[in-house]
Amino acid sequence: MTVESGLIATTGDKTNLLGLSPKALIDFFESIGEKKFRATQLLKWIHQNGVDNFDEMSNLSKSLREKLKQVAVIEAPAILQQLDSKDGTRKFLFEIGGRGSFAAGNSNAVETVFIPEGDRGTLCVSSQVGCSLDCSFCATGKQGFNRDLTGAEIIGQVWAAAKSFGQFEDGANRTVTNVVMMGMGEPLMNFDNVVSSMTLMMDDNAYGLSKRRVTLSTAGVVPALDKLGEVTDVSLAVSLHAPNDELRNKLVPINKKYPLAMLLDSAKRYIEGVPDNRRKITIEYTLIDQVNDRPHHAHELAELLKDIPVKINLIPFNPFDLVDYKRVSNNALRRFQDILIAAGHIATIRTTRGDDIDAACGQLAGEVNDRTRRSARYRQASE
Repeated sequence: MTVESGLIATTGDKTNLLGLSPKALIDFFESIGEKKFRATQLLKWIHQNGVDNFDEMSNLSKSLREKLKQVAVIEAPAILQQLDSKDGTRKFLFEIGGRGSFAAGNSNAVETVFIPEGDRGTLCVSSQVGCSLDCSFCATGKQGFNRDLTGAEIIGQVWAAAKSFGQFEDGANRTVTNVVMMGMGEPLMNFDNVVSSMTLMMDDNAYGLSKRRVTLSTAGVVPALDKLGEVTDVSLAVSLHAPNDELRNKLVPINKKYPLAMLLDSAKRYIEGVPDNRRKITIEYTLIDQVNDRPHHAHELAELLKDIPVKINLIPFNPFDLVDYKRVSNNALRRFQDILIAAGHIATIRTTRGDDIDAACGQLAGEVNDRTRRSARYRQASE
């Protein structure tokens, strides 16, 4: 199933209720002749109690439970693999395309990463199978692209991860406290399903996360970013990675269509529309040795962002096969940070987590049946 503009669309003979937004769930119940308050009951059973079996929903009549079994399912993507890092990071490989289809060779898999830090637990969620943008330093892009994830496949990552930590059990502390749409794919290229899923994350009858704890990261799909500001005010992160158009065109090819000035103007409009004037845009900047990590790059970045409310997150490049880029040196990383701070910016360094299980930033690849044939070209070029 997919969710578009709050409407229900289904494939097959049953609707997967897992990915339905509150409005879409109301529409579903009214379509089967039931009262709309049933939507709230279902939301709580699914997203607060982790229940995927209608028979366990004790405040629903037996006749309604039987009706639901005939027309609906609650099904999250299956966990194909779970890897735990020595630093506490956990990576999930989710089957996409129906249970059992991956083993048959006609499915895909996406990766999702949980990162614990103190009393905070951040889940990095994927939005597409692969990615169409082909950023030169990202493992996901080298895998090519297959399709968008449905709403059930997006929120299902949150549901399954929370369940794996026992978050739905009585009296259990919340483990997933933050969600970042920073996994595989460009979230704004899958606009409707991503927005619907974020709505569920923030709904009080579902996961109840605040808007400050749900973050969407984009490489710069400007028309969709402008549209995003019309429907939500979640936290925004911009994958910048270069201080000028010439370099960004090489690292982030979508910059050729939406150059820096256009992207930053759109980001400014977004943050100006957020009611909380304390909020800032997170600028993500992956530092690659001898590519974008020189002092003149830092000075240029500081100047570029001087009139925009931002905090800059510096990310050391995490190496992977198929590219010749190297990790930035610690000296260059600290020097870059010092220049930004001296210019008056907030600049932090993201601690590399989960690199021993290939779960660090930029390393997510999953298993993609590549419709673009990009992955084959990269592998051939590297041989």
